[in-house]
This record gives sequence, structure tokens and C-alpha cells, in this order.
Amino acid sequence: MSAPKIQAIRGVKDILPGEMPSWQVLESTARTLFDTFGYAEIKIPIFEATELFARGLGATTDVVEKEMYTFPDLDGKSLTLRPEGTAGAIRAYIEHHLWTESPLTKLYYVGPMFRHERPQAGRFRQFHQVGAEAIGSASPLLDVEQLVLLDRFFRALGVAPVTLLLNSLGCLLCRPAYRDALKDFLMTRASGLCEACQRRIETNPLRVLDCKREECRALTRDAPAITSYLGPECVGHFDAVRAGLDDVGLAYTLEPRLVRGLDYYTKTAFEFTAEGLGAQNTIAAGGRYDGLVEGLGGPPTPGVGFALGIERVIALFTKGNPASPSADVFIATLGDHAKRRVIGLVTALRDAGIRAETDYDQGSLKSQMRRADKLGVRHTVILGDDEIAKGTAVVRDMATKAQTDVALSELVPHLRRLSP
Repeated sequence: MSAPKIQAIRGVKDILPGEMPSWQVLESTARTLFDTFGYAEIKIPIFEATELFARGLGATTDVVEKEMYTFPDLDGKSLTLRPEGTAGAIRAYIEHHLWTESPLTKLYYVGPMFRHERPQAGRFRQFHQVGAEAIGSASPLLDVEQLVLLDRFFRALGVAPVTLLLNSLGCLLCRPAYRDALKDFLMTRASGLCEACQRRIETNPLRVLDCKREECRALTRDAPAITSYLGPECVGHFDAVRAGLDDVGLAYTLEPRLVRGLDYYTKTAFEFTAEGLGAQNTIAAGGRYDGLVEGLGGPPTPGVGFALGIERVIALFTKGNPASPSADVFIATLGDHAKRRVIGLVTALRDAGIRAETDYDQGSLKSQMRRADKLGVRHTVILGDDEIAKGTAVVRDMATKAQTDVALSELVPHLRRLSP
């Protein structure tokens, strides 16, 4: 009797070899583009002290209250798997005094995040993000730059159409008045709101606007807009962001309900959404966080950042796109001499930068050709004992079925000319 199977934890998934080309394209595109925009890559730990996220994200946010994977270390210290990347990047910025190297620090990171959420389409318990942070300047031009960066990233991947939603959350000076007005409004509708929103009226009333329940959204449709409560500085900042977007021709939609789910956001807040993902249609989001560095123990330092969901973006740019072939050339063999020669030929092709595969079990020619077809190769080399005796090999074009005899001494350069 075989042992029982052990399966992956619900809400996490294996990324199989057939999926990896899409991940590699996305990550290489991100690295190339982010480098062009002046962002340097940083690797931050997968787990941090729980206090970092409680202080940075806000103790009353859903992420901290309900979604973090938190556990005691062997010495009793509370640790948490990172639910997002900004807090860790800011912790590294403070710990290593990165502001001493440059007045403006521009970082990006790629990796897994962890949240205990109900698994559904587009939402996982282990998911992956590309994030970027620009720390050290309060200029609205940085906000615009990041929005342009995301737009160009989606264009490079062929992800379209996307919609940019834009709002301003004000600052610590102008937000209290809005919070009070919103709280008064919500109290008049509290009985019809869900239990979570009723609790948020006291703890975090802005989060009520982010509720996805249709009943709550209907009851708050006429809620006061935060943009009506912005002070002169925040109005000026938001106007400058919008003017910058107009200057570069990047369209946006004002969304007064956009509040984001973390407490550190100030002023600019944004999301990019896309069709075809169902309810979880946000593919990137972020905003300004001018008080976060100081709140985590660093000097008063403004910043702005975003994160994009790798799984969601890949789901968009792979729709309708055939999988890339896993090899360029397949070598099929017939006879003992050919079988002995094949590993040398495969090695020579790989040394020349050609992705070559063969049938190591060396079955029938028919089964080998089926394998070549399944791999999606452009060309198959048929190498038999008769061909070796003549010093040639047969190169078969898998699309046209045309076959050409090629001298073994010319086989590698011939295939290099044929390879993309």
C-alpha cells in the first residue's frame, strides 16, 4: 500500500516549468525598465519582526488584524511573514542609513508575500509582487514618474486595456476633518452596514469605502468625498500630479472611493485595474507615504511607492498567447553509433547557444518525432548509423516538413543560422 499523498497547502500553488517562461519575461522586463528609470534592486527578508508591520501598516488594518502569518521565534520574539514589501524596504532604508548615499533613494524588489486570505481567483495566500519605492522627495513629479513607469511596463508586456484610478487621501492636517465628516455620515447608515464596516466606523472609517459588499457600497455611494476636505498644500500636490499626467498623455479616472487598505498612505493614492480578472481586477496599486519613514524610527522623509501582482499580470499577458517552445532543436537517433554520438552533438549545440534536446531513452524514431513535436521545436536533426557513415545528418523543418542533408562538420553553424 502506497503512502498517502501530501499536497500543497490550500491557497498556495506550484509554478511549473511550463509557466516559468512567462514569469521570466515579466521579471526581465521589470528589471530592464526599472533600471532605465533609475531604480536599483534590493533583496529584503521574507520575515520581519511583527512590530514592523503593526506600526507601519496600522494595527487596525485588515492585514494586521486578520491576514498576517505570525509565529514565535525560538527565543519568543514575534515574527511575521511579510504581507507586503514597503515596510521591509523602509526598515532597510533606515537601518543602513541609505539617505547618506543619496538624497533620493529609488529601490525595487521582486518576491513572495504572504497573507491568510480566502483563496479565490486572483488571490492567493502566497503571492508574488514587484514593488518600487522612491524615498527622499516630496515632489509630485515622482508620483507621476511611477505612474508612467507602470504604464510603460504594462505596454511592454502587451497588457491592455488598463485603467488608472486616482485619488488624494490628504495628510495628517486635513484628514481629521474628513474622518469626522465621514464618521458622522456612516453613523446614519450603520444599521445596514456589514459587521466589519460597523466596527470600522470607530477604528478606521475610511476603510468602509473600500468594502466590496454591494450592500455596503450602495449605502455609502453618497459619502462625502475626501477631495472636498483637502488643505491648500494637498490640493496643490494633487493638481500637480494631474497636470503631470496630462503633460505625458496618461489618462486617468478620478475615484473618490479609492482609499487603499494601509494606514501609511498620504496624498496620492492610485490603482491600475484590468478587465478579465473578475472581482480581483487590481493589478497594481500604491501611493505616497510621507510619514512612514519617521513612523518607523527614521528621519522625517517623504516617499512614494507601488506594488504590482505578478500572478494577476501574467494571467493577462498570457491570454491567447501560445506557450514558448522549450527547445530549438531535437536530435532523434537511430542505431548504436548514433546513440553514442548524440551527447557530444547535444553538447556542441548547447555550447553554441542553441537549446537542444534528445530522447535519452532512445525509443523508436516515431516516438522520438512525437516528442520533438510536443516540445514545439523548429527543427529536428535525424541522426542514424547510415548518416554517420556518410558524415551527414538530416535536418527536418517541423513546420514545412522539408528535409535537408547537412554535413556533420557544418551542422552546428547551419543550425545557428536557422535558430532565432
